[in-house]
Amino acid sequence: MTNLSFHACYPNRHVRTSSDLLTSQGKYIASVTYEVEKSDEDWRRQLEPDRYAVLRKAATEAPFTGSLLHVDANGVFSCAGCGQHLFTSAQKFDSGTGWPSFDACEPGTIIEREDRSLFRRRTEILCSRCGGHLGHVFDDGPTPTGLRYCVNSLAIEFDVEET
Repeated sequence: MTNLSFHACYPNRHVRTSSDLLTSQGKYIASVTYEVEKSDEDWRRQLEPDRYAVLRKAATEAPFTGSLLHVDANGVFSCAGCGQHLFTSAQKFDSGTGWPSFDACEPGTIIEREDRSLFRRRTEILCSRCGGHLGHVFDDGPTPTGLRYCVNSLAIEFDVEET
């Protein structure tokens, strides 16, 4: 039985759910229901090819190439697939890894699952609203949360906070 962690960005972040929701076999499984559901053809029409590759096929953009890596303005980072608010600029930090990094997410917005690709064990992060692949989370963050959400710029969009 494979467990899925639903991450709500609380100190006790792992809430186990049954294996009928997600398994470690494959990326997107028909038995999972998201608030935003689209056919593969619809996703291809909506997303630019590079965004489609990241969000729907779990590709990774090259380090230090993402447009949101050095964004320091106040605002909100949202899923590029469905618009769900995922992170705030207050949660962002420079990890030196080449991808936008955050020490927390907005409550209820991220689903975690085990990723054994590339011959190692990591924790993949998905948008809880549309199932889009965002990146990975690691337990090596420098802030009190101890977390580093390593996110592809292509998976998110940034909206500047109006003052």
